[in-house]
Amino acid sequence: MSSQNNNADAYEMAQLALAQMKAAVYMVLASNRSNGLRNVDIGRSLRIYHGHARHEGHISRSLLAMMENDGVIEQDDQTKTWKLI
Repeated sequence: MSSQNNNADAYEMAQLALAQMKAAVYMVLASNRSNGLRNVDIGRSLRIYHGHARHEGHISRSLLAMMENDGVIEQDDQTKTWKLI
C-alpha cells in the first residue's frame, strides 16, 4: 500500500473520531440544556480523566472551537459554560 493511501486512511479515521467526539459532546450538552456545562464537566461526563496539571478531564478546546465554528454550541463569557445553540 502506498504512503498516500495510508495518509488517506488515517485522515478518514481521524475525521470519524472527531465526528464521534462531537456527537458525544452534543449528547452531553443536550441532556443538560438548562445551565450549560463547563469544559471539565463535559469531559468528566464522558469519563475523560487525562490532561495536564489542573486540567484533568477537560475536553480539547480545539474540539469545542470546531463545534462553535459549526454554529452548534456557544460559550457564555461570564460563566464559561457551554450550551447548545
